[in-house]
Amino acid sequence: MEYVKVEEIIFKGKQNIKWDEVEEYIKRYMGEVYIVKEYNDYIHFNMISADEFSSSSYTAKLKGGLAKTKANIATIIPELIENATNRRWVDNKNAKHDKNALRGWYRYDVFFDMPVKAEGEEYVRWNNYYATMIVRINDEGLFFYDIINIKKEARTPQESSD
Repeated sequence: MEYVKVEEIIFKGKQNIKWDEVEEYIKRYMGEVYIVKEYNDYIHFNMISADEFSSSSYTAKLKGGLAKTKANIATIIPELIENATNRRWVDNKNAKHDKNALRGWYRYDVFFDMPVKAEGEEYVRWNNYYATMIVRINDEGLFFYDIINIKKEARTPQESSD
């Protein structure tokens, strides 16, 4: 398992994340394909990818630090895909996804670090997180869908070496 670092916090604040701006950021991945190294899975991006990440029911429930965390992992989605692990298949159980997830879903584990700043705006340590990346499977291939179940690890955060 490899931790991907969020090098820069571009979506600031813990309140009122501007999810439309996050969606616009993710649109830069549209049409791109990224490969999960461990499984050689080719993950595509389309409009559903950008929309779901920023407006899913999971996202709508996020508050405070977790909302800020999800918004900022938008900047490292390609690296999260490349380093995803523990792939497992889940059947599609929701009729609304019959067309877009005709063949079900893959879930992968992803790991990442978020910087923590001191009052002087310098990074002092990294908080470690893990989450579940969801990928739709249909006749056209594999498509990024969302990142959910974001959890801060209980282990001691890493000190910044910068």
